[in-house]
Amino acid sequence: MATDRPLVVLAGPIHPDGKAVLEKEARVVVCEDETEVGLVKAAAGAQGILFRIRPRCTESLMAACRSLKVVGRHGVGLDTVDIPAATRLGVAVVHAPGSNSQAVAEHALMLMLTCVKRTFAVDKATRAGDWGTARAGNIELGGKTLGIVGVGNVGRRVSKFAGALGMRVLGYDKYVPDDELRRRGAEPVASLEALLPQVDVLTCHTPLTPETRHMINEKTIGLMKPGAIYINTSRGPVQDERALFEALTRGKLGAAGLDVWEDEPTSADNPILNLQNVVCSSHVAGVTREATRQAAMQVSGEMLRVLRGERPDVLVNPDVWPRLGQR
Repeated sequence: MATDRPLVVLAGPIHPDGKAVLEKEARVVVCEDETEVGLVKAAAGAQGILFRIRPRCTESLMAACRSLKVVGRHGVGLDTVDIPAATRLGVAVVHAPGSNSQAVAEHALMLMLTCVKRTFAVDKATRAGDWGTARAGNIELGGKTLGIVGVGNVGRRVSKFAGALGMRVLGYDKYVPDDELRRRGAEPVASLEALLPQVDVLTCHTPLTPETRHMINEKTIGLMKPGAIYINTSRGPVQDERALFEALTRGKLGAAGLDVWEDEPTSADNPILNLQNVVCSSHVAGVTREATRQAAMQVSGEMLRVLRGERPDVLVNPDVWPRLGQR
């Protein structure tokens, strides 16, 4: 009977192909209410919930959904999911690692190029008929040194792009062995403090953890070369925006390309938005047609594996598996 099929609630719409995958084996309901209360109401009897941006996957939300066996995160980042609580509650956590890596890497490269080529200033001057003012000042990435913090699925792609441009690539990632860093196209550096003084461009590709929160701060920015360029397409709280603003206005940093912000959406009166040497985007680095479809397909498949009783390809909290669904 149809009612014997598990119920999966989507916290917002996903790519139609991903939804179709779920509908082959589950009843699927889309919840448009982005509040925790609204999602709990829709998912009270659900065996699976697929989270997008809001609400966060909290302990209270999972506890209120007594039949819950699996939560999926549409994308890569897991900072909005209370993983220890999920494990305590017998709920498997799955996501879609690598689904948007190409998209984010391309976006990071775009931000670098936009900064060094002063794309917006040149565009504005050209439209105004000014063919003189904007002609000087651009620089090349070739021959410069790029520092990558976090050389995982995204970082390794950025390394490849940068190498193709003729950049020297340095990488800091304490979780990747030196030999593997070299295979990924980056010269290993032992610490963030050792990396920063060497780079002309710094790009961050780390998850948000207690260790990486405000990793880019007044002290670490102070270690960088005057005029260096900072790029962040990872998570906003990796940077201390007050320190970043000061560095950008006083010339310590030459430019920045930011796709992520400490608070999202960032306030319209965030002073960084007024700076001409900052290229801004609204956490869209991983949002392409291709990546959106891949994330939906990947996480939907993982959720169905759990609901069938099969171990998923990537289980975020493996300790939960022997007691899946037990509270």
